[in-house]
Amino acid sequence: MTAPTVAILMGSRSDEELVRPAAEILAKLGVPHQLRVMSAHRTPARTAALASSAREQGIRVFICAAGGAAHLAGAVAAHTTLPVIGLPLARTPLAGEDALLATVQMPRGMPVATVAVDGAYNAGLLAAQILAVADVELAARIDTLRADMATKVEADDAALVASYGAGATPGGRG
Repeated sequence: MTAPTVAILMGSRSDEELVRPAAEILAKLGVPHQLRVMSAHRTPARTAALASSAREQGIRVFICAAGGAAHLAGAVAAHTTLPVIGLPLARTPLAGEDALLATVQMPRGMPVATVAVDGAYNAGLLAAQILAVADVELAARIDTLRADMATKVEADDAALVASYGAGATPGGRG
């Protein structure tokens, strides 16, 4: 088995369902990854140890998912110079807005790339794109994925036009 190059960290096991799309797109693109439960608050020493030793373990990118105070990405960024992608989760009455703001408001010198609230798919894809800078085969797989997305949009458009006719809109005005 190939050592994981992306570490997907979540603050709680209950976040797994929201984080799963990141793992799925990485698997589809053939990027080795791991899912871990780490907490900036409940297991700070363990989290710091993982972040500090990640490069030696073959990790190249972190995805850190958290809701509420969302300090996981910042806690990891404080202990590594590897790229960190923050994934804010909608786990509080504020619908993830608190997590988003906590994730993007990093101090100077501690960058964390941030995707949309509950944007796990894009977090996984961004991690793959970071790795693809130095991996032409992975870059080609991402190009294929993008081409497949365009083909689907074109097919959906053709089906809609076939259903309603060119220039027509559902509801009869067009």
